[in-house]
Amino acid sequence: MEQINKQYHEATAYIAAHIEGCAPRTAIILGSGLGSLAEQITEARMIPYSEIPHFPQSTVIGHKGNLIAGKLGGVDVLAMQGRFHYYEGYTMQQVTFPIRVMKLLGIENLLVSNAAGGINTSFKVGDLMIIRDHICMVPNPLIGPNNELFGTRFPDMTRAYDREFIKLAEEIAREKNIALKKGVYVGLTGPSYETPAEYAFYGKAGGDAIGMSTVAEVIVARHAGIRVFGMSVITNEGYHFADDFVNDGNDVVIAANKAAGIMTCLFKEIVNHIK
Repeated sequence: MEQINKQYHEATAYIAAHIEGCAPRTAIILGSGLGSLAEQITEARMIPYSEIPHFPQSTVIGHKGNLIAGKLGGVDVLAMQGRFHYYEGYTMQQVTFPIRVMKLLGIENLLVSNAAGGINTSFKVGDLMIIRDHICMVPNPLIGPNNELFGTRFPDMTRAYDREFIKLAEEIAREKNIALKKGVYVGLTGPSYETPAEYAFYGKAGGDAIGMSTVAEVIVARHAGIRVFGMSVITNEGYHFADDFVNDGNDVVIAANKAAGIMTCLFKEIVNHIK
């Protein structure tokens, strides 16, 4: 435990030295195809993950691999332009390493985004879904000795996604005439896309959208007392399968890019309201 905490502190010290003068309380994790939101950050200071001590590296299409500090709508933020996944061969400790560094940097609020397959039959490609809850089908990142530096042995997940943030997002969406869905995100390991039977199974289990990220980050954030808001961009429809249907990673990124502008608008407003 002492060794990993030393690594957290070394990464934190490196980032803090490179963003001096910027004091973000809110962080954003940008998933597949959604990294363009980072281009809206002004006074930006960009740090490639490769330069940060002990940070993993992004290897996935649509993940640029930069940490960016600056202002979004006039508010100091920290943004991850790409994340890490269990299917890349990283441990859960590595996947969630940046979350604990965020905590040590003073982050209090975390906005997570991802590209997801729609299970709910009312969802269409390009829809934005507020994550109201999740189903964790990946190894829990808190398995092993509890790290008392960050939180309790048995953290509560009853309200993993902050109810006030959800209400705020819905109010902003109404004001701006943005249509939003709301549902349960199912987090699997990947990297293979789900079979039709798996889509149907998780739909019957209560899932509305499905993907390969986010839940581990959220669990570690809540363990550390960070408030969380989550949003999925529906990039493919997993409830009907024509004879020529295939899931394609490039199509996912294209669909996410098309929705990125709307999500950027929402996230900017949310950040400004919770500053």
